[in-house]
Amino acid sequence: MTGDIARLSLPQKTAQSRLIVVARARSAEDYDPVLKVLIDAGIRSVELTLTTPGTIEHLPRLVERFGDDADIGIGTVTDTDQLRRAVDAGARYLVTPITVPALLAAAVEAGVPLVPGGFTPTELFASWSAGASAVKVFPAGRLGAGYVKDLRGPFPDIEVVPSGGVDLETASQWLAAGAAAVSVGGPLLGDAFQGGDLGALRERARAFVAVAAGGRA
Repeated sequence: MTGDIARLSLPQKTAQSRLIVVARARSAEDYDPVLKVLIDAGIRSVELTLTTPGTIEHLPRLVERFGDDADIGIGTVTDTDQLRRAVDAGARYLVTPITVPALLAAAVEAGVPLVPGGFTPTELFASWSAGASAVKVFPAGRLGAGYVKDLRGPFPDIEVVPSGGVDLETASQWLAAGAAAVSVGGPLLGDAFQGGDLGALRERARAFVAVAAGGRA
């Protein structure tokens, strides 16, 4: 709670697992087999990106199939129309790569957790103080995990989710530094959406799940 803003928590499975997998496919029909492998391997939060054609239209089917086992959110939200459509389709949470007050206001009104992106302390604190569920540090690959400690000097309660360039080793570092969760894409997914080995995907997913649960890379 900051001022009069009621802060929505991250969805339970996302918060407990401390790991969000960002799934960026060529088409929405490619999601199903990959999500099945991820969820079977212990992944409990998947962010589907709006850069994938048909994502919102396909979301209700994915929520029906996988929603009991994992939080399915929508990312790369950049305007309020996208946000409302994602909410109506059943998104458990929303993620943006940017800091836009109108998006946060719309998410708060809809009662859906939003993780807005930012890079500077000014951007991140502006979103946090307006009621963000957590703030997405993006692109995190340009920073080190010590950034969490630096932010928490002036902003001791801020919840941070690094995204962009987070691999197995740096995931462990960010979580040890106090990140609420880590957001991972390519280092976990690899070539899964290009016809890659789903058995290898399962092993990578299990390794990230172990790190998020407190193991080491």
